[in-house]
Amino acid sequence: MGKDESATLADWLSVSRTKWNAREYAQRYERYFSTLRNEPIKILEIGIGGYEDSQSGGESLRAWKQYFPQAMIYGIDIADKRALEEDRIRTFQGSQDDADFLRKVIAEIGAPDIIIDDGSHRNEHVIQTFKLLFPELNADHGIYVVEDTHFSYIPDIANWRKVVPDDTPPTWAQYGGSLDLYDSRTMVNYFKRVADCLSYQEFFNPGYQPSVFDLHVVGVHFYRGQIFVLKGDNTAQGNFFKDNTLRPEWLQVMGFNSTDDLELEFPVIDDPASF
Repeated sequence: MGKDESATLADWLSVSRTKWNAREYAQRYERYFSTLRNEPIKILEIGIGGYEDSQSGGESLRAWKQYFPQAMIYGIDIADKRALEEDRIRTFQGSQDDADFLRKVIAEIGAPDIIIDDGSHRNEHVIQTFKLLFPELNADHGIYVVEDTHFSYIPDIANWRKVVPDDTPPTWAQYGGSLDLYDSRTMVNYFKRVADCLSYQEFFNPGYQPSVFDLHVVGVHFYRGQIFVLKGDNTAQGNFFKDNTLRPEWLQVMGFNSTDDLELEFPVIDDPASF
């Protein structure tokens, strides 16, 4: 497909056939990316495709290049994909499980405006990568996308052996998913916790210290197979609380002078940046 300014992202991705659900994914991308289409942004995609073949993959990098005419496109893959580089497309070889490697990439390219994790799809990798890279996103309009979140629900090796103990687990059993819908180790459950960051101002928890996610997550949107996390300023005060303590006027309404009079036990709230 040649250049066509009227073409939608669904057109580009459907033609390139880069995604399992190309049109469904692309329609969502169009919703979030269209306002940035003609901006000189930086896009970082984890996972270039084509496996070990140095000449294969890169379809989505080229689709982003077509859709964002002013953008610089960066790709990360465990295989050497330099053969796929062209004007406005650059690749880095390394693992998303390597924190030092990711830091070096960010130090070289600067703050990305969009990060798309289409890499290993291992639950642990997805979570650790987000914890490291989300703080590096553009603080004003950063968008972080996780693809193929169905790997949260595919049983891991331990669960697989309970079902078929004498059989060799399939490759996808190594992705760390769980039969337990509330397993905190899965990517979907992790991002459910991140969604709480949107309302940290409403936590009744005196002494609570907001995390980087509390201060900057302004949207967590769940779709089948995808999660979008939006970055911005989330520092506005809460409705009933100030610094996670009931405002004096609400204490007065309740007939108390201080929160100590309530004799409440406040739970320890975990930090999504630390687990």
